[in-house]
Amino acid sequence: MAAPNRQDTKKFFENLSGAGKSIGVLTSGGDAQGMNGAVRAVVRMGIYVGAKVYFIHEGYQGMVDGGQNIEEATWESVSSMLQVGGTVIGSARCKEFRTLEGRVRAALNLVQHGITNLCVIGGDGSLTGANLFREEWSSLLETLRTTGQIDDEAVQRNSVLHIVGMVGSIDNDFCGTDMTIGTDSALHRIIEVVDAIGTTAQSHQRTFVLEVMGRHCGYLALVSALACGADWVFFPEMPPEDDWEEELCYKLSGNRADKKRLNIIIVAEGAIDRSNKPISADYIKDLVVRRLGFDTRVTILGHVQRGGTPSAFDRILASRMGVEAVLALLEASATTPACVVSLVGNQSVRLPLMECVQMTQEVQKAMDEKKFDEAVRLRGRSFENNLHTYRLLCSRKSDKDLPSSGFNVAVLNVGAPAAGMNAAVRSAVRVGIAEGHKMFAVNDGFEGFAKGQIKEIKWGDVGGWTGQGGSLLGTKRTLPAKHAEKIAEQIRIHNINAMLVIGGFEAYLGLLELSRAREQFSEFCVPMVMVPATVSNNIPGSDLSIGADTALNAITETCDRIKQSASGTKRRVFIIETMGGYCGYLANVGGLAAGADAVYIYEEPFDIRELQANVEHLTEKMKTSIQRGLVLRPPETAERKGNSNENFTTDFIYQLYSEEGKGVFDCRKNVLGHMQQGGAPSPFDRNFGTKVAAKAMQWITTTLKETYKEGRVFANTDDSACLLGMRRRAMVFRPVAELREETDFVHRIPKEQWWLKLRPLMKILAKYRTSFDVSDSAQLEHVTHVRPKEAAI
Repeated sequence: MAAPNRQDTKKFFENLSGAGKSIGVLTSGGDAQGMNGAVRAVVRMGIYVGAKVYFIHEGYQGMVDGGQNIEEATWESVSSMLQVGGTVIGSARCKEFRTLEGRVRAALNLVQHGITNLCVIGGDGSLTGANLFREEWSSLLETLRTTGQIDDEAVQRNSVLHIVGMVGSIDNDFCGTDMTIGTDSALHRIIEVVDAIGTTAQSHQRTFVLEVMGRHCGYLALVSALACGADWVFFPEMPPEDDWEEELCYKLSGNRADKKRLNIIIVAEGAIDRSNKPISADYIKDLVVRRLGFDTRVTILGHVQRGGTPSAFDRILASRMGVEAVLALLEASATTPACVVSLVGNQSVRLPLMECVQMTQEVQKAMDEKKFDEAVRLRGRSFENNLHTYRLLCSRKSDKDLPSSGFNVAVLNVGAPAAGMNAAVRSAVRVGIAEGHKMFAVNDGFEGFAKGQIKEIKWGDVGGWTGQGGSLLGTKRTLPAKHAEKIAEQIRIHNINAMLVIGGFEAYLGLLELSRAREQFSEFCVPMVMVPATVSNNIPGSDLSIGADTALNAITETCDRIKQSASGTKRRVFIIETMGGYCGYLANVGGLAAGADAVYIYEEPFDIRELQANVEHLTEKMKTSIQRGLVLRPPETAERKGNSNENFTTDFIYQLYSEEGKGVFDCRKNVLGHMQQGGAPSPFDRNFGTKVAAKAMQWITTTLKETYKEGRVFANTDDSACLLGMRRRAMVFRPVAELREETDFVHRIPKEQWWLKLRPLMKILAKYRTSFDVSDSAQLEHVTHVRPKEAAI
């Protein structure tokens, strides 16, 4: 029997028609950067499948008022919206919607436009209101029929209201999702301020107390403290112990004695002590001045955290969630509960809306009852992991009280520099020291290892490293095989018992070479773990690499400026070359974040017919109100040795677009180059580097104990040489030997790359017809952390 056609086992988006359906999209509650990206994705995906899509301006107020507040959206009406902060369609608090009369009016306005699918972007209050509206829908229609405002046919035609939510909240205070739309952008604003304050504070030996948003949720405070290496953080889910004033002053004075010129204290606006008494930034300042006499300043960030353009992460998250929301609406039935589109790890999921709302409310209940550990658990795995990492990094005791494991651990960077490497090194060093290891820094990668460029690195040596770009340890692409004997000698000299390698594809190849060399050199029979750090994001075994997010932000910010440069000129198309080599991650995902019209990558070969079709497609778009086009591609090396014609270089594409666009648009070319590798690391890369390195060091500690026998460490099994990577929903250790089968060594990429599933999204949002496999799309799941009810007395 012939093998079944793979196409037959797949479920394609084309089979989910939106013809005859109407979708309303609204933003409600506080605004958050990225909301516009979600609106754009809903509108364009809805139109793509043949549905009508309506803006509902001013949130629920617009739904109640009706009239011009409910406006049919067009493809062009969401053009140039992706990079705009806030919400273009407006948001407002609505007391009338809380009344039955107001909801009846809202129902009438929806029925008049045939809207029976509603996409709500907001916080838990907005989503709870949407669910109530859905539950009452039948009775609302009956009221309208009884009062003669609609007839029986209208009741039948609009009998079911489908609701899908997306969480837009900078506080990240909604349970069930690791990240909400706007959170990453808010962290960008906070870290920009911290970095700026750092320069002036160090000049004067100052202590700064920064108040960030988070009345009920401490996510912003906790993650920004991790990302900037703050000395102390206060947030509502984990109040400090009763003697916190003494502990704080002791720590600050110790840091100052260690010649640290800058102290940063992060305070969430809802910070409390164990008696539920507020802890304010001013109180902390007065305490530090009174007890220590330090020059102390307070900075309250306020609404600056809501402002500015959305980050690359938020644009991508919003686009993915918007597309997923339309999918959920198309697949909904009369019995499908209202759901919310969430992100767990790197995967989209759908969760019952009210289960998430219930768990969010349970967090506050746990805090009111002073069950703070339970509140942290209910916040979810991401929050717990951040808190665990923060505690690891703040567990330092005095030198005399530190444990001593007797183990020596080497840390080195290998490959091209990537923003976030220094945060990873800092985290590894401090967690290692806290666990009793002696930490050694290796300069200039394996080459420096062979030359003996190794020295012990102490706790204070890595102070301030989180915000530094590049690699302070130095890094080179040199592989270890030809230096194996000298590296083995240095391992003996310094009695190195384990290695942490932070880097890109060369680091991966290096670990493979060292593990193979164990048969020849017993010195390499030690635990070895790699943490992926490369802007190209081309490492097998991990969906994400340290540095890639910073590079994506550099690409999107540059694309925003390039598009803005054409404002007021005639129609123009920009051909932009990104980094990435054979890996199209930066080009493809950067194109999704920047709203590109076309992206050419090695992984998807193209020919002259496709190029011609793209030019014609862009020409037609330019005849509308759209005035700018964006085309991205990785460096030419990908095509010269790949499957595509070696003549399809950036210059060729530029010349083709220039020639074919004559009379309609002109063309410009821009090569972004190494600016993608430079700059301060993004909050995501600082936090990701910090957490993944801490987890790697814990693995090293465990493996050292397991492999220490008869007075020495001996580890020669495959699982003692691992790569730690993010895979879908979890951080996973994989033996590098096991990853060989998953690697295309010629082109230095994984054989399967998850982000290729995002490629159809980019094409659809750029108005191309494409095949979109949704068999791996989010399925409705249930929340697993619901707080158990108290036993009956």
